[in-house]
Amino acid sequence: MRSIKDDLFNYLREFGNYEKRSMFGGTGVFINNAMYAILTDQSMFLRGGEQLDKKLVLLECSKFKHIKRSTTAVVNYYDVTHLFLHNRTQCDELIKESIQISQKEKAFKSSEQSKRLRDLPNMRLTLERMVKKAGIPDVSSFISLGAAEVYRKVRNSHGKDVDLKLLWMFAGAIDGCHWTLLKDDHKKRLLRAIET
Repeated sequence: MRSIKDDLFNYLREFGNYEKRSMFGGTGVFINNAMYAILTDQSMFLRGGEQLDKKLVLLECSKFKHIKRSTTAVVNYYDVTHLFLHNRTQCDELIKESIQISQKEKAFKSSEQSKRLRDLPNMRLTLERMVKKAGIPDVSSFISLGAAEVYRKVRNSHGKDVDLKLLWMFAGAIDGCHWTLLKDDHKKRLLRAIET
């Protein structure tokens, strides 16, 4: 017996060749390395952004929640399964818009003008200032040093009582994900790295 997930994968072929990767406990769907959908066994979640967020909220599409042991990460993907089942024309339009937005954001993130530390996942202006004060001037230096070394430098410039959560935030920024989604083995490797 075919599952709804099989039907969703077949349906998404209409929008171009895609790649699939395991993401957030489901399957991420990518066109040209830009992720625009997450499929679970029963649902399809579409990436929002720009004006699409408002449209999806008005259509009462709920946000995707990734539950991982003690934490829940809410990401900017909206459940459009009911539209797939009952309003295919509207679903088609939303998917096209989502693909366009995800590819535009991917192109921007790859461009030079996007290279600010605060634009990385988990980062904000205060963390950018903290990292720069520690002697790390830009995104390429940040990434090439790696999370453990950045954390060490920040700890040296700001005192030993710097929150360990910063290490996870830096690692997530480098990996392109929310810090709560880091795997435990990755966290253990980072802890060993800052102890040496």
